[in-house]
Amino acid sequence: MNKTLLLLLFFLGSFAAKENQFIARQGQISFFSYTSVENIEAKNNQVLSFLDIDKKEIAISMLMRAFVFKKDLMYEHFNESYIESDIFPKASFLGKIIDFNPLEEEQTKMVVGKLTIHGISKEVEIKTTIKNTNGNYSISGDFEVMVKDFDIKIPPVLASNIAKSISIKFNFKYQPYED
Repeated sequence: MNKTLLLLLFFLGSFAAKENQFIARQGQISFFSYTSVENIEAKNNQVLSFLDIDKKEIAISMLMRAFVFKKDLMYEHFNESYIESDIFPKASFLGKIIDFNPLEEEQTKMVVGKLTIHGISKEVEIKTTIKNTNGNYSISGDFEVMVKDFDIKIPPVLASNIAKSISIKFNFKYQPYED
């Protein structure tokens, strides 16, 4: 079984019968990449995320095939040639929110953790905005990833047309977690 999946299952198992745990079943992640030929962008509205405010931890999991593109050909190239979704069907993130105060209404905090894409895990730091509205949390932010850091191969003939970094935006609205 994939190490990331085992970690996510372990993290989810720690949610059993505890308070102060939240779930976002339809989180949103989008990415944008500038190219000289045509910009590449896609959205995924089927992202699962768990938030444990006592432990100050967050877990995120998503299927790569759930990204929606404006053009079918982009979807096909993304899944077959670049991300290789048949081999690496999921991306995940496991992290800790630094200096998180669950009682504040709005705060900007760093989240530090392991981002896994294309079977490669990298430590990342992500600046986030966390809002607490009557005990319901939302987390949003954006960050950049380098294509080369996740061993995503770009054919040499296309290398000059593909951006070296990808802009990622995310937004999660959490509900109390119940078994």
